[in-house]
Amino acid sequence: MPLYEHVFIARQDLSNAQAEGLIEHFSTVLADNGGKVVDSEYWGVKTMAYKINKNRKGHYAFLKSDAPAAAVQEMERLMRLHDDVMRVLTIKVDKHGDGPSVQMQKREERDGDRGGFGGGERRERPSFGDRPDRGADRGERPSFGAARR
Repeated sequence: MPLYEHVFIARQDLSNAQAEGLIEHFSTVLADNGGKVVDSEYWGVKTMAYKINKNRKGHYAFLKSDAPAAAVQEMERLMRLHDDVMRVLTIKVDKHGDGPSVQMQKREERDGDRGGFGGGERRERPSFGDRPDRGADRGERPSFGAARR
């Protein structure tokens, strides 16, 4: 069966137990239609980049599933009809990654895996005194608003 990853955002005024209950509810929807949830993660309440339905924050949840396309379509249909779910994203993948998702890893682990985007060494920038004169190599005088004659 095809492999999918789903992320959905629930309203911020739900409790953590209610948000995790949504994960269980949609997992049973997949199971009733011939699929199974391989792994699920509750990412917690996060601030969104823009308001959705007058909400600045939302409960984020992540599901890894192994299900037929009809089961995924039914789950997405029910998510879109559910009042507590604001957004849904489903992606078909070739294989599921091992271990926790990037959102659940500690910051140090993520930066080490990416090749130093956040934890690498910084190069020193040259100060203004170390820079060569811009016009010196062409034999020109630097023009700094010279007076007109």
